[in-house]
Amino acid sequence: MRRCAQAQLQAQTLERRGVGPSTLASSKKRAAEDYAPLSQGLEAHWEVVERLLFLYAKLNPGQGYVQGMNEIIGPIYYVMASDSRQEWREHAEADCFFCFTNLMSDIRDFFIKTLDDSASGIQGVMARLRERLEEVDHVSANVLDDQGIKMQYFAFRWLSLLLSQEFDLPDVLSLWDALLTDQTRSDLLIQTCTAMVFLVRDNISNNDFASNMKMLQNYPPIDVRLIIDKARQLSSGT
Repeated sequence: MRRCAQAQLQAQTLERRGVGPSTLASSKKRAAEDYAPLSQGLEAHWEVVERLLFLYAKLNPGQGYVQGMNEIIGPIYYVMASDSRQEWREHAEADCFFCFTNLMSDIRDFFIKTLDDSASGIQGVMARLRERLEEVDHVSANVLDDQGIKMQYFAFRWLSLLLSQEFDLPDVLSLWDALLTDQTRSDLLIQTCTAMVFLVRDNISNNDFASNMKMLQNYPPIDVRLIIDKARQLSSGT
C-alpha cells in the first residue's frame, strides 16, 4: 500500500482588498487581479522562502525559527531572485541561504531570548542606542523620557529587523547597502537609528505622547540618503 499520494489543490480566485491579507473570492465575483495556477513543477517564491527558513531552523535547533526572520530573508531573496542575469537567478535559493546564514551569524543574538540582556542581545543593543541618543541629542532623549516612551516601544523593531519594516523596499536596499558593507555593522546600525530620531527632533519636541509614538512606530517618509549621511557623520564624530 502506498503511504503517500501526490495531490494537487484546486485553484481558487483571490481577491485583494486594500493592503490587507488576501481573501478567497466568491465564484460570482471577479477578483481585482487574476492569479493563474503555477505550471507543474514550479514553485511560488513564498514556498522557496518557507523552505529556506525551515532548513535554517533545522540546522540551528538551539535557536529555531523566530518571528521576524522572514523580514530579514525577504530583501535578500528579492535581490537574488530578481537578478537580471538568468544564470544567477537559477541559483537564487542557494545564494540567498548562504547570505542569510552569514547575516544571521552577526545578529542571531537578537533572536535568542536567553541572551536578551547580554551586550549583544536586543536589550543590550537598545541600551547602547539609548546612550548614543543621549550623547548626540539630549533634547529628544529628555522628551522621550518625560513622555515615558521607552526604546522597546519602537527601537526593538528597528534594530532586530535591521529597519526592513520602516521603509519601502528600494529604500531598505539602499540602507542595507550601507549597513552590510560597513565593517562596523552593528555600530552603524545604532548610528542610523540615532540619526532617524535626530532628523525628527523638531517633531518630537512639539508632539505629545500619542503623536510621538505614532511617528516613531510609523516613521515618516524621508530621503534615506539623508539618514545614511547623518549616520556616517555620527560615526565619524562630526
